[in-house]
Amino acid sequence: MHRAGRMLSTLLPALDGLSGIEAVSLDHIGSTSVPGLPAKPLLDLQLRISPLPDDVDLCRRLEPLGYVRARGSRPDSPGVDRDQPRGSVTVDPAVWEKSLFWHEGEQAILHIRRSDSPWGLYTVWFRDWLRAVPEARDRYAAEKRRLSVEQIGKPDYDDYTRAKTGFFDLVQSEFESWAAARG
Repeated sequence: MHRAGRMLSTLLPALDGLSGIEAVSLDHIGSTSVPGLPAKPLLDLQLRISPLPDDVDLCRRLEPLGYVRARGSRPDSPGVDRDQPRGSVTVDPAVWEKSLFWHEGEQAILHIRRSDSPWGLYTVWFRDWLRAVPEARDRYAAEKRRLSVEQIGKPDYDDYTRAKTGFFDLVQSEFESWAAARG
């Protein structure tokens, strides 16, 4: 089993006993989930769960597995406590809330989102679109390389994350349409 699959398999037992849980999905997302896409050795994992457990409960359950709650490099770090609303759907603002955890030993980021979070679904659609459409994967790789060169040596990693938003803005309708056509 690959590293992402092994790590994801440890999460379900840690959630055992959470009351009122209606849905749980586990995903390997991000650049390491797309064959042929250059990536840093950091894993991006996603847990989609409803309702979103509170941070105290999540910390209690995930810390024994090596995860610590991430806070970002500054109070407005993107994607730490909430995702930036995007896409073609209109939803209650609460669905953009999330929790972000870091696993130092595994060099992994765990994004915990509500099951009804459009962003959670977009990450899976984007991954699958990049896997299925080599031209899209190559465009994204070129943009990541360009941004890496532009951001190298800057002390604030958040600037790289924010800069990638421009690419997502350009391709959002493409991967949404692609995903809708596949049902």
